[in-house]
Amino acid sequence: MTDTAASADSSYLPEHTPRLHMAKLAPEVYKAMINLDAAARQGVDPVLLELVKIRASQINHCAFCMDMHSKDALAAGESVERIVQLSGWEESKHFYTAKEIAAIELTEAITLLTDGFVPDEVYAQAAEHFDETELAQLIASITVINSWNRISVTARMVPGHYTPGSVAHRH
Repeated sequence: MTDTAASADSSYLPEHTPRLHMAKLAPEVYKAMINLDAAARQGVDPVLLELVKIRASQINHCAFCMDMHSKDALAAGESVERIVQLSGWEESKHFYTAKEIAAIELTEAITLLTDGFVPDEVYAQAAEHFDETELAQLIASITVINSWNRISVTARMVPGHYTPGSVAHRH
């Protein structure tokens, strides 16, 4: 939702306010996270990366990151249909390639470590679709989005204002 949509219809609930501004209060940490994200994404297909980031953000209930990465996915040419189906991918596998499903399953296993560990079969499936370097970069990317989710949820970053290509809110 944009400011324009909210102001045009007063029936929308008001936005929450952020708890704190990480980029201003911990600028070196924020810069390090941006650099880590840039390093992790090297060699990972940009559309696949956005699907992974959206799925991890859905699991972690990070509305700010869901907003950002859905918009980035659309800007990269991803379809609305595939983004919408992502939260129910197990029932709509036919929307995705086997490689994308392997990445989504790995994302869920890494994101939900409280369920135990990354199962051997999930890792093996991913290893069938990605060479070792790609797999290492994918694991790094999944780890980074989970870190961003935790920062964004805890800081209560406000969704709805991100514009693809903007540097101020990029991660």
